[in-house]
Amino acid sequence: MAPTISLQDAHLTLTHKIRKPLVEKLRRERINSSIEQLKTLLAPEFLQQQPDSKMEKADVLEMTVCFLRRLQCVRRGYANCAREAAQFLSDERAGTHLGQLPPPEEDATSPGKDKSSAKSAPWRPW
Repeated sequence: MAPTISLQDAHLTLTHKIRKPLVEKLRRERINSSIEQLKTLLAPEFLQQQPDSKMEKADVLEMTVCFLRRLQCVRRGYANCAREAAQFLSDERAGTHLGQLPPPEEDATSPGKDKSSAKSAPWRPW
């Protein structure tokens, strides 16, 4: 016995065949629009890399990834720097900053060193 297709199934199949190309077209338009936005946002970066050349979509995406990776590294570096600065400032307030490190232990083999010289003013590079 041959399978029968109802009128409703035929209508759904026809609707699917009509909608699929439209949905695909809208998807491609969204992708292209986003790539164009990336081009305009990163235009100076693109001009540095490849001036006077037509950018393919893959080029735009690759350069965007490279740019974002560099930006991420810069942010990580900035965060590390800010964290170290905050640590330094908190140590400064506590009176344990780098300029006031405890003196090195006296060595028994170094005669003639006066213990009072170890308690002199701390060395400060600034």
